[in-house]
Amino acid sequence: MAIPPNRDTVLCMSLAGRPGTFGVRFHNHLYGQLGLDYYYKAMTTQDLPAAVAGIRALGIRGCGVSMPYKEACMALVDEVDPSAAAIDSVNTLVNTDGHLKAYNTDYLAVRQLLERHQVDPKTAFALRGSGGMAKAVASALRDAGLREGIIVARNEQAGRQLADMCGYRWQAELGDLCPPMLVNVTPIGMAGGPEADQLAFAEHAIAAAERVFDVVAMPARTPLIRRAEALGKPVITGLDVIALQALEQFVLYTGVRPTDAQVAQAVAYARQP
Repeated sequence: MAIPPNRDTVLCMSLAGRPGTFGVRFHNHLYGQLGLDYYYKAMTTQDLPAAVAGIRALGIRGCGVSMPYKEACMALVDEVDPSAAAIDSVNTLVNTDGHLKAYNTDYLAVRQLLERHQVDPKTAFALRGSGGMAKAVASALRDAGLREGIIVARNEQAGRQLADMCGYRWQAELGDLCPPMLVNVTPIGMAGGPEADQLAFAEHAIAAAERVFDVVAMPARTPLIRRAEALGKPVITGLDVIALQALEQFVLYTGVRPTDAQVAQAVAYARQP
């Protein structure tokens, strides 16, 4: 049963350029299931340093960090966990008596998913994107043993930097190449965005792929995922990622690990329209 907010309620939040509802519903549903006196709110900001200072000053226990703040947060915290330090990108802040520690549970979630789906380390792939989330995914692929990869990014500086960091190649466009695995880590296909109805990769590349991975979570079945499923391809969805990373955030904030059944209920609730 949810505990009514009161003066002792522990506050958690998220910061995103375009706040969503998944995290709010997921965390608050689990607080209610477990009888925890916590409350979660999604926010955005035009002044990131002031927002992070507010987290520290107001005693907000935890904060999820999404685009476009993941890299800029690095300079605003007191301590950086190895999961974030290795890729210079943050998606979680934990406040312990004014001490802010940064983590990256996106990285941890992707590593778990690669293991669950038994992705062969010999698999060649193309990853489209070069931002903070792309760093987490590319680093997870590298650390899972995948050595043959292409970073596809129109921003040459960011794309080359990510490719060099992980030991991959950079290209501005995929062109005629058809690698066995396609990974989208851009907003293409995101609900409400300017490219909501577009495919992140060309039709011929999707048709030739053996597996498709789209990090966009809203909707879970993006145009890319729907096309891959129609062709009978195994897929990993952004919903898989967001659920796992949110679970790890929940544990960091509360010290409590819900059961698989409780997590499944929270995910189902969070996905409701």
